[in-house]
Amino acid sequence: MGEKCTISLKATPMVSLVDEPVKIQVCGLQPQQRITLRAWLMDDMGEIFYSQAFYISDKKGKVDLEHSPASGGDFHGVCPMGLFWALKSSTPFQRLTKHDRMRSPLHIHLDVYSHLELNPLSQKPPAANTSLQRWFATPGVQGIEVRHGRIRGVLFLPPGEGPFPGVIDIFSSIEEIVEVRPFLLASRGFATLSLAYYGYDDLPQTLEYVDLDYFEEAVNFLVNHPKVTSAGVGIIGLSKGAEIALAMACFIPKIVATVCINGTICVTSQDLCYGDLTIRALPHQEMRSLINPFGAIDYNLMPGDPRDPANKNSVLPIEKARSPILFLVGENDLYHDSLPYAKLSKTRAENFGKKDVYLRSFPGAGHILEPPGYPLCLVLVNPITGAAGLWGGELKCHCKAQEMSWRETLDFFNSYIPCSQPNKL
Repeated sequence: MGEKCTISLKATPMVSLVDEPVKIQVCGLQPQQRITLRAWLMDDMGEIFYSQAFYISDKKGKVDLEHSPASGGDFHGVCPMGLFWALKSSTPFQRLTKHDRMRSPLHIHLDVYSHLELNPLSQKPPAANTSLQRWFATPGVQGIEVRHGRIRGVLFLPPGEGPFPGVIDIFSSIEEIVEVRPFLLASRGFATLSLAYYGYDDLPQTLEYVDLDYFEEAVNFLVNHPKVTSAGVGIIGLSKGAEIALAMACFIPKIVATVCINGTICVTSQDLCYGDLTIRALPHQEMRSLINPFGAIDYNLMPGDPRDPANKNSVLPIEKARSPILFLVGENDLYHDSLPYAKLSKTRAENFGKKDVYLRSFPGAGHILEPPGYPLCLVLVNPITGAAGLWGGELKCHCKAQEMSWRETLDFFNSYIPCSQPNKL
């Protein structure tokens, strides 16, 4: 009789950035054996995030996630990164929290069970296991606290002397510095200012209005930094951050490339001020919101309609933007009507002869489009209302959209942010 095969679980690379793919293989199985693969981690709040999928080995006793389809679990079909995409908290409405992204990675554990294991948090010993380190930054990336005039944030610098193309990252209205995207942008060669605008350090604790002069100060700070090229900077924003990014593109001359992710095309919630100019905001219409059976709110219908002539003065004048704009849109966004907004804005630009507005939409993708490898966030407590909000997204479609939109973002910035004009030291 032959010796019994030993089950082995291999994941490569074992150390990588969070936006890089991982190959997972299980060997030493019986032909047509049913197994369970599980991924899990504990975040900085002590919350367990987990995912699982069921597979049937091939005739050689092997499961290769690049070719083997999942028969069930958190997803179906061939999905090489599905275990990472599907990570979800054991407590409802929690988002993956990682405080020190500079010095410590996500430690993701992979377990394989030689049977169908329906309990995703089973304490039974696995047949094989391994663990991975998923880093947010390459070695040498620096994160420097910024307290310059009124400007507050963190500047992420790539390794080396530079000068580097500059990007300002504005994340929604969450009252903290969100470092996932800035770290990865710095790892890809962009000097990235993660810019706070309220509720951080000594900034106002509430956002009463959007002061565009503050954001112009941030642009001037970045283009005058000795490690940043002086020809202009890119802007990227999500949700409320996308609204602000679009406003910056419309009014601030040193913006050379803008990426708007699932935002509106009008000023909402808070008025926008820039010098003597004030653009009145469309108020949210909370009475139109819907609450699902789990207590989460669908905000999709809340802002006023920008097509209504009564709201025309709240629409941002995209035709005034001097540089290209890329709209990235999830078609299953449950927070904004992002696709109609982006289409209206592109049409308006073209009607005024502006041809460098681009729209990329992703079927099945939700509101929070992040860099790839980060799990889908379906529901999150809204920082403004304190209520759980629906963000939308179908797992495989959304996470594939994160991969594609990230590549498009990097290509867009590489194409349009000049990198040949150093500052004087």
